[in-house]
Amino acid sequence: MFTHPGSFAVLLPVKSPGTGKSRLSTLPDQHRARLAAAFAVDVVDACLRADGVAGVLVVSDDGAFATRLAARGAATCADPGGGLNAALRHAAAYLRTRRPDLRPVALCGDLPALLPSDLAAALADARSRRGPCFVRDADGTGTTLYSAEYADFEPRFGPGSAAAHAGSGARPLAGELPTLRRDVDDVDGLAAAIALGTGPSSAEVLRAIGLLPQ
Repeated sequence: MFTHPGSFAVLLPVKSPGTGKSRLSTLPDQHRARLAAAFAVDVVDACLRADGVAGVLVVSDDGAFATRLAARGAATCADPGGGLNAALRHAAAYLRTRRPDLRPVALCGDLPALLPSDLAAALADARSRRGPCFVRDADGTGTTLYSAEYADFEPRFGPGSAAAHAGSGARPLAGELPTLRRDVDDVDGLAAAIALGTGPSSAEVLRAIGLLPQ
């Protein structure tokens, strides 16, 4: 199930691409769906190349898309409903019964510029700390990564999640980590991710829809 050397397991919540990225409202629905799918593909690929990551567990409400990500090397489980944090808690419980030796890491699926080196640096920092930790997004108010031992795993994603995680006792991880912090919630975030340089699947879609030169 998790065959790479490493002590962390990435938990990746993935909505059906047809329902994702609603705040990219200037783009047609079909373009947003293609981008959401490509973002998740690039995140899975980056995670599986990052030092310290034993594997990726995708939790999704879209079985067909989860199968597509499984073909790239991810394990999968079904989203039980109840929202993002419930999905992550379910994924952590699922993983704990199979790999109690790993530490779960909740990661956003909308990080199309993610470099394995940025994720590896954050995980190395997390390994040196005791207790839960998180990574603030580029805007400083949200969260792109949260990690804790199974017994302490209580993600608080949503509006104001950085403050919520800090208030729960989780410590922010240091370092610039530009590609790990750059989530895409809106058109400004997409432009910033493009400026950093996206992964190949995202770049292919961006070229196809005219947002990158051919």
